[in-house]
Amino acid sequence: MLTNDLPAPSQPKLWLAFIVLFCAYQLPEGLGGRILGSFAVQAGLLVAFLPIAWAVGRWLGFRGLDAWYLDFRRGWFLLLAAPFALAVLAKAGALALGEMAGIYGIAIPKETSLAQVLPIALGMLPYTFLPSIAEDIVTRGFLMRALPAVSRQRVFIALSALLFVLNHIYRLGNGPLEWLLLFCFGLAYAAALFYSRSLWAAVGLHWGWNYAGQLGDRLANIDALNPAVAPLVSSATHLLMLGAVVLCAGLLRAKSFSLRPAP
Repeated sequence: MLTNDLPAPSQPKLWLAFIVLFCAYQLPEGLGGRILGSFAVQAGLLVAFLPIAWAVGRWLGFRGLDAWYLDFRRGWFLLLAAPFALAVLAKAGALALGEMAGIYGIAIPKETSLAQVLPIALGMLPYTFLPSIAEDIVTRGFLMRALPAVSRQRVFIALSALLFVLNHIYRLGNGPLEWLLLFCFGLAYAAALFYSRSLWAAVGLHWGWNYAGQLGDRLANIDALNPAVAPLVSSATHLLMLGAVVLCAGLLRAKSFSLRPAP
């Protein structure tokens, strides 16, 4: 039976797998969005990422997505749902505090009704899920699989966060403030994987943040009144989420529970 405990694939094979995953992740925005300007092509390429990641996992000798720590062991849904809820609440709190501090201007149309909101809220779930899980596979799941020795040390969190920054090739030109923002994001998401040993936890945080942000943009007019400070709000919020992940992991260990899969 194939498990996560199989001997690691050869490094050349793993890095060839990374090239495939990296290109499959970048193509939707690069080819579909920037070159062709076609939402249909962009969406199609994005949907294709998961089958590609599954096929690459099979090629490496795993069942498929379990190559990237996306196995369906007991408790996987809780590992996805709890961080998702945390990130949604964190995004809402960051916007609320930012508005109070004069960093954001938020206007919700008065005519907004539940009948209008519900279809948008439901539709945004898959729309934000696919890019979130795709990037988590490339910058976190792959790294943990490729560097098993490093993945057992806390330096893994920083390395994964750095890869997360570099993976945003279309945003690197925005400068150091953008890099800091992405690095803080990456720290929180990588820590979720590091302490749980399941990529579902990282997907939950990442997906929840993206979902709340894009849903907010659809339902309200959100303006950054202080563009120089606004990214720091998101950075600080992710550092708080990082602290929450570490705290929860410590509490679970103190109660003799384990988030790690059984050997």
